[in-house]
Amino acid sequence: MRAAPLRLAARAALAALAAAGLAGCSSWWPFGSSSAAERPRWPADAVVYKCAEGRQLVVQYLEGGKSAMIWFPEREFRLDAVVAASGARYSNGRTTLFTQGDEAALEDGGQRTHADCKRAAR
Repeated sequence: MRAAPLRLAARAALAALAAAGLAGCSSWWPFGSSSAAERPRWPADAVVYKCAEGRQLVVQYLEGGKSAMIWFPEREFRLDAVVAASGARYSNGRTTLFTQGDEAALEDGGQRTHADCKRAAR
């Protein structure tokens, strides 16, 4: 039977490709990096907030404040400005960002995920 050696060769080739692909992925992670050469994946004009429980919130304000882009390590998404009694509020119907001065908070599905956020010094 020749099928078994071919399967083993195919598995070995896939393993080699996976290892080669993962070898290049070690430098993209923007948090906890000790190398000055590594850059975060969010834009340079993004605002970084330090929040309770060691959380971090990265927000890029777009179109003069008409919308906000939220940047997480695993995803990013856009929120549009909505009417707010004070400060600013951005929402997509599920997730809401509240800002006032140098402070921010983020709610997702009615749960506050990022609380007591303060703009980090640059």
